Amino acid sequence: MARSLATSTVKRFRILLEEEQTRLTNVIQEIEDEQEELRLSETSAERSPDPNTAEGGSLAFEIEKELSLHQNAKDLLSQANEALERIEDGTYGICAECDSAIPVARLEALPHTKLCVTCSAARH
Repeated sequence: MARSLATSTVKRFRILLEEEQTRLTNVIQEIEDEQEELRLSETSAERSPDPNTAEGGSLAFEIEKELSLHQNAKDLLSQANEALERIEDGTYGICAECDSAIPVARLEALPHTKLCVTCSAARH
């Protein structure tokens, strides 16, 4: 069985993850607001830019980039939420694959991780 993290260490990671949760929620809201503004501006225009023009291609690129950022932020938020759940159920800092302790240095680099380095490497 893996060793438990010190209460003060868990508290530090909880605060870090809650701050990340707030930051990501704000990022997601900003992106959604921008997408709504763009949608409204497109529907109010006489016609949307032609995707075959430089303006249309640039707009399509920006939309694609925003969608990618949005999905990335949602994925990271989900991972932060899962890490907070692991803190609540007492499994934070324990590898979900092999039940070994995840080193604090790894948690500091990736506070949302649920895998030790060995198990993470085996997945890739």
